[in-house]
Amino acid sequence: MPQSRRSRTTFRRFIESETSGGLVLMASAALGLAVANSPLAGTYAEVLHTPIAGLDVLHWINDGLMAIFFLLVGLEIKREMMEGQLDTWRRRALPLVAAFGGMLVPALVFMAVNLDHPENWRGWAIPTATDIAFALGVLALFGSRVPNSLKVFLTSLAIIDDLGAILVIATFYAKDLSLVALAVAALAAGGLFGLNRSGVSKLAPYLLLGLVLWVSMLFSGIHATLAGVILAMAIPLNDEVDSSHSLLHGMERALSPWVAFIVLPVFGFANAGVSLGATGHASLLSPLSLGIILGLFFGKQGGILVSVYIAKKAGLASLPMGASWRQVYGVAILCGIGFTMSLFIGLLAFSDPEMEAVTKLAVLVGSLLSALAGTVVLLTGSSSARQSSHAPS
Repeated sequence: MPQSRRSRTTFRRFIESETSGGLVLMASAALGLAVANSPLAGTYAEVLHTPIAGLDVLHWINDGLMAIFFLLVGLEIKREMMEGQLDTWRRRALPLVAAFGGMLVPALVFMAVNLDHPENWRGWAIPTATDIAFALGVLALFGSRVPNSLKVFLTSLAIIDDLGAILVIATFYAKDLSLVALAVAALAAGGLFGLNRSGVSKLAPYLLLGLVLWVSMLFSGIHATLAGVILAMAIPLNDEVDSSHSLLHGMERALSPWVAFIVLPVFGFANAGVSLGATGHASLLSPLSLGIILGLFFGKQGGILVSVYIAKKAGLASLPMGASWRQVYGVAILCGIGFTMSLFIGLLAFSDPEMEAVTKLAVLVGSLLSALAGTVVLLTGSSSARQSSHAPS
């Protein structure tokens, strides 16, 4: 199979998995929110904080299951950079510029709102993230009414956004570093890349060293989920005619349904459960909450749209093929759906239960506003486009 055709097939399969998984994620998050505000709220909290092998259930979800999510994200980033939609600088230009603006402006909006509240500053990165599954899930509702190039643009932007979030987590949210654990982690990482350089194509050695890496990072002060990304970067992707059968492609195909239909829904159910009565509607007007909501809703769309406009005017890139400015704007709004990664960063930023609850509620509100507004813009844009196409010439 030709390289370009194989890449398109892999990318299409990835989009289909992410969109259907996004719909399941929406349902699981709604269920978690409903349970947390029902008579089952006490049982819900008790189960999540039940200790198992030294960690409670919530920690196993956020530190263990999410490492599998980060492993898949790392595999997707590596594949796209080497043979997919981001394999040349020209193809990377538009999503790269858009992702940069889409991370910078929300952070600035958050800091502007919280300038006089230094206790909230650690949350600056919360509104910078985009939930690829959630956003693609909403975009999938439009079917063929939006060009496929928009889905490619959104996916590429979100993948680069994920890479940025990974770098932010590694750089700004490490704490109480253990030199011994870091040394063990470095040896494990070196071993993984040594396997790659030696041409080892068996999965077992990678998984064994990956487990050592995860455990050592769990005690290192750097979040353990990043072990998944490091493992992904070491997984070999052969550049031969049969590279579709490489270890990386095989792992990605195997992990995608598990992440889409188990890992992310479990994370959403466990972390979206915030008690609205305990948090109070007044908390939505607090600087922390406003910074997150305004960052996700206004910061994301503004940063992406302005960046795309500048890139087009400067001749660095062109709009996605067949897409109008209105449709690009609709996608920019959808990028304000931060959900999974925003919640995850929020858990790293704050340990105070009250601040965590406010963060979760703000992420939910900002993401919901972005989903609804993006849907309206794309829906009305699609209607206008159909009317124009049927108008007499």
